[in-house]
Amino acid sequence: MESFSLILAIVVVTALAFDFTNGFHDTANAMATTISTGALKPKIAVAMSAVLNLVGAFLSVEVANTISKGLVDETGIRPEVIFAALVGAILWNLLTWLVGLPSSSSHALMGGLVGATVASAGFGAVHGDVLVTKVLLPAVAAPVVAGLASLLATRFSYGIGGTADGEATRKGYRAGQIASAGLVSLAHGTNDAQKTMGIITLALVAGGSIAPGSNPPTWVILSAGMAIALGTYIGGWRIIRTMGKGLTDLEPRQGFAAQTSAATAILASSHLGFSLSTTHVVSGSVMGAGLGRKGGVVRWSTATRMFVAWALTLPAAALVGAVAESVTDLGDGGTAVVAVFLVAASAAIWKISRREVVDHTNVVEETGEPVGVVTTAIAAVTPPPAGMVTEDLTATIPAPATEPSPAAPAAPPAAAV
Repeated sequence: MESFSLILAIVVVTALAFDFTNGFHDTANAMATTISTGALKPKIAVAMSAVLNLVGAFLSVEVANTISKGLVDETGIRPEVIFAALVGAILWNLLTWLVGLPSSSSHALMGGLVGATVASAGFGAVHGDVLVTKVLLPAVAAPVVAGLASLLATRFSYGIGGTADGEATRKGYRAGQIASAGLVSLAHGTNDAQKTMGIITLALVAGGSIAPGSNPPTWVILSAGMAIALGTYIGGWRIIRTMGKGLTDLEPRQGFAAQTSAATAILASSHLGFSLSTTHVVSGSVMGAGLGRKGGVVRWSTATRMFVAWALTLPAAALVGAVAESVTDLGDGGTAVVAVFLVAASAAIWKISRREVVDHTNVVEETGEPVGVVTTAIAAVTPPPAGMVTEDLTATIPAPATEPSPAAPAAPPAAAV
């Protein structure tokens, strides 16, 4: 194993802590729809996802190489810069987990790394072409492509299946959901665990422990896989609730279409070296599946909050990373201050989360999120089915009175002449 300095050991531990948060933050990507449709029990789902995340970590190192060799100039980076980047990524992950928003752990890491690198070595140390082609463009294209694929797959499944809704049909689609959820978990391990591998490898290069251009050592691959698997098993129940119930209502065949589309996109991108956001892909797939079913809806108020979080992830993490780097640049005392702040902020977020506990026992409860103004308006003007008569449509105009009212005074008799 490589020789370690104290700061390098701190960076590796912090990177694995980020990988842990990545695991529970992104569990929803693989298992939210499977849990919400009842295909798997919550605890069984996260256990299965954890194992497959670990297996997926060993399938490829292309994304890790994108981060360690391509995004920033590895020869001009100090371990403190990596530490500052991880601080920004971890805090953003925890904040979005607290409010139940499925934002991108990948982009939080990329943003933290870019911000800390710019604060340390200037804009020239960031490879802008790699940032655009392998991070920003996939961030925009991934949810759109996955959403369209999921929408078409959902319509196709309803088209060939007609209106069949028997128990055998539901069991078949639930089995398909379990298989496709396994693929998403495998893909998540292949893509997201590699990001931590890349960060640790970059730190080892910065600390002089391995040569520039090296692939991740075996112990790095194993430790990153174990960390993300453990975080996945813990279960990010808040985000699972949002993804499974707060965004749309899914039937088993919709969940199958969404997860299959997402797994295909993530696995293909991983082998091309794209630092893809699995959160973006799965969220796009879920929305596409929601719109693909006739009468299906997307809760656009929740989706809008997600889009805002996505847009803020890179700049927010970059800002925190840059500030943290400026403090660590003061020396060992500055690094200690940043470390204490990270621990204190993480503890405060966890304590706040205990005010409203979300776990495997209540994760499938309805969120109470309205479907939105547009959907409500459409529902209000939808005519009732043909032949259906309701009491509300029955005429209730009273017939005119034929007898004088008993309370009316009698007419006075005519005067005698």
